[in-house]
Amino acid sequence: MSTKLSTERAVPSDDNRGLALVLRAALPSFTVHVAVQTPAHSGVGDLLSYASDLPLAPGTLVRVPLGQREVLGVVWDADGAPGELPDGAALRPVAGVLQGLAPLDTPWRRLVAFAARYYQRGLGEMALAALPPQLRDLRPEQLARRLRRPARVAENAENTTKTIALTPEQESARARIASEPGPFLLFGSTGSGKTEVYLRCVQEVLDQDPTAQALVMVPEINLTPQLEERFTARFGAQAVVALHSGMTHPQRLKSWLAAHGGAARIVLGTRMAVFASLPGLRIIVVDEEHDPSYKQQEGARYSARDLAVWRGREQGAKVILGSATPSLESWHASDPAVGRYARLEMPSRIGAGALPRVRRVDMNQQPRRTVFSAPLLAAITERVQRGEQSMVLLNRRGYAPVLHCADCGWKSDCPHCSAHQVFHKADRTLRCHHCGYTVRVPRACPTCGSPDIHALGRGTEQLEEQLAALLSEVLRPDRTPARIARIDADTTRAKGALQAQLAQVHAGEVDVLVGTQMIAKGHDFRRITLVAAVQPDGALFSSDFRAPERLFALLMQAAGRAGRDAAYMAAQALVHGTPCEMWVQSFHPRHAVFEALRAHDYPAFAARQLQERQEAAMPPFAYQALVRADARTQEAAQGFLAAATAAAHAAGLPGLADGTVVLFPPVPLAIQRVANVERAQMLLESPSRAALQRFLAAWQPLLHAGRGQHKGLVRWLVDVDPLSI
Repeated sequence: MSTKLSTERAVPSDDNRGLALVLRAALPSFTVHVAVQTPAHSGVGDLLSYASDLPLAPGTLVRVPLGQREVLGVVWDADGAPGELPDGAALRPVAGVLQGLAPLDTPWRRLVAFAARYYQRGLGEMALAALPPQLRDLRPEQLARRLRRPARVAENAENTTKTIALTPEQESARARIASEPGPFLLFGSTGSGKTEVYLRCVQEVLDQDPTAQALVMVPEINLTPQLEERFTARFGAQAVVALHSGMTHPQRLKSWLAAHGGAARIVLGTRMAVFASLPGLRIIVVDEEHDPSYKQQEGARYSARDLAVWRGREQGAKVILGSATPSLESWHASDPAVGRYARLEMPSRIGAGALPRVRRVDMNQQPRRTVFSAPLLAAITERVQRGEQSMVLLNRRGYAPVLHCADCGWKSDCPHCSAHQVFHKADRTLRCHHCGYTVRVPRACPTCGSPDIHALGRGTEQLEEQLAALLSEVLRPDRTPARIARIDADTTRAKGALQAQLAQVHAGEVDVLVGTQMIAKGHDFRRITLVAAVQPDGALFSSDFRAPERLFALLMQAAGRAGRDAAYMAAQALVHGTPCEMWVQSFHPRHAVFEALRAHDYPAFAARQLQERQEAAMPPFAYQALVRADARTQEAAQGFLAAATAAAHAAGLPGLADGTVVLFPPVPLAIQRVANVERAQMLLESPSRAALQRFLAAWQPLLHAGRGQHKGLVRWLVDVDPLSI
């Protein structure tokens, strides 16, 4: 951690100003080291030094001058003495102290420092990004007024609902969590009652210590309301606060202040919540721990799941990672032979509910261009006629991925990206999902003028339209037409739209729900008895070695939406004799992914994948990092990476000579141009996490130095433990 001096030169002035300087010099002056957010790759040190009239404890929030601006900073622990001031220069004074807030404690500062060091980012960047945006803009007097408002009072988080009897599997998991240190991997099938285990464990921890706090994390914002409802019903509204990017800035500040002051006993949020200031943190829950959304994909690319495990170990808090399809890294860590995590298994559904029967349709045997096979359509029709709900999954929004001219071969390519513009029929637009560039659909081919333009491929919008046509004559038990709804990023843009649409599904006002992965995970749909994946083959042969893992998790999670209400399913089976089902339409129905899905056998799937990865020396048996360069030309982007590689070898950086760290040549990204910026990347691999970290730390100065030598370079970044390559 480096420290630089923020100075201003003493300028001769009149007698009065000279007297003021003498009086100021007579006051005791203290040097404080402050973490501030400096421009990325600016070369400015992690900490800047300022003068203060009073000693300030580490963790104190202050306003300090930075260039011509005044910014928020965090007083930090300083390592060693500051450097010498230049002749005629003086430290710039702290502009103000945010009074009324307790300093951010040592565990929080250690978490931020570790995240900055491990993920190769600036300390100030990590520290300031972890604070509420509104706090960064408030002056001391504004914060003082804000703190004078009535605040929530810390209350005991008492159980406000009837105690639910635990199943033997739930009780076994609860008992082990209570008696062992962890971390724990709670491997429970969909509908096995993992949430109730979370609730019980949190309750026990909070009951044992009146100052204890809990952090409960979910992967996506749309999962927050339903889990918040469960926790609020159990512990009361005063004990629970939410923390995620979908909240307004005043809402986030209010929740953060409640957590920082200890008034909030439970913080429930997305990945950003891992940095919440929780002085009394005693337990951390990471629900759906396998979800890629826990990995930040912009700016500081941290993994909230991994930081949660690190934070729990540092603060002595229990950590529970829960999933029906754990990440292979977590599954491997919970192997008794490895022993990093304790594995807890809950394979049975609550109420003797059965997992859905998986039915595979060989699309090679269906007529060409079939979207819904005859057996699947018949099954959906039957469910509608019985008053049951079905769910259709396609992880591609829009009407069609591309428009195509049959005469000249024109395609709706984005002029700013190396990607197609997606056809959205609802508003007759072509929209790039990478840069946002949008145009109206042309009446004729822009190249040859032919009116014969066709949509290629399918999206959720087209599935909704086709299902409406296919089910137009199908009637529900009350003799009304079938009702079809779509949930994806296009239909949920408006504030509150997602909650309204989910409420319709829960109320039984939708018969067939079409959507992307947004509907496939975490939702507790009680009346869905059939789930169908219509085009899942795209991920089977991807160049990304993680693609099969993501596909299996998505399909298993989607299957878990069917038959969750055991009593409802028992009543339906008694009348109709049909169990809940998961349908998969594929041109490769015998693929190993679908074989494991059919048996609901995650352990077998994981064993096969881990064996392949071990043979190929892939994570979790090796460690990776990506260095990405964005530039005006592909040559400049790859040139920067190639020069950085040469500089590393010339400097003899640790790990290169003995092959402990391997640098692969620069290559373009799969989508190499976005918003007229060319993108290239290079992969680093090592069998040792420590060796890779040592190399990256030593390489950083060379990357900084090389930036100015390449015209056209826009930015570069390091992605440690990348999830996609």
